[in-house]
Amino acid sequence: MNLYPAIDLKDGQCVRLLRGEMDKATVFNDNPGAQAAAFADAGARWIHVVDLNGAFAGHPVNASAVESIIDAVTLRGVKVQLGGGIRTLERTAQWLERGLSRVILGTVALRDPELVKEACRRHPGKIAVGIDARDGFVAVEGWAEVSEMKAIDLALKFEDAGVAAIIYTDIARDGAMQGPNLDATAALAEALTTPVILSGGVSSYDDLRAARARAASGIEGVITGRAVYDGSIDPAEAMKILAGEG
Repeated sequence: MNLYPAIDLKDGQCVRLLRGEMDKATVFNDNPGAQAAAFADAGARWIHVVDLNGAFAGHPVNASAVESIIDAVTLRGVKVQLGGGIRTLERTAQWLERGLSRVILGTVALRDPELVKEACRRHPGKIAVGIDARDGFVAVEGWAEVSEMKAIDLALKFEDAGVAAIIYTDIARDGAMQGPNLDATAALAEALTTPVILSGGVSSYDDLRAARARAASGIEGVITGRAVYDGSIDPAEAMKILAGEG
């Protein structure tokens, strides 16, 4: 099971939001490249990046910050996945050519699922679908809009598309340090053949052990943000736990 330490970008800085509210952002680092390097130093093999401004704007906004992250870690063998405002095939290709290992498509997965399927055909193994849910229903446009589509129904649209992973975030848990919605994530994973990455609320080693215990459901990895910034979770120790060694 993989650990994905998170870098959420707002106005070029590393921040964490509380339950997706842009006006409730805490700045943790004003140097995204240095933050990525610190995660790499701790042994991270993946870094999860979200362009928060881009998610609202519908196009990348923090491109220079993302590039600084790519430059800081990819030559060290650390992979980077990015979501937020990527809604065209052209933009997807540009980011992969720039050095990303995986592009996360979120809003466009709801709006235009055929585009996601075409992206998977063009870039095998390099496309993930981000499904952010509030009370089980898919939220889009930077979580500003909640649709009438259930998360499970959207995920099932991509079962045979070649999606590398479904990244499932429970918005009510995100940044709240109250533990993840593990039951909902495991239920989603059990309903799919596509691997699922757990996101939202992972704040302790016990959360990681609980996720590890549900690995058989199809949970492939865990994203954590605020907890690795405030010291509640050490990335190196977290990876040991997820590997079954801690």
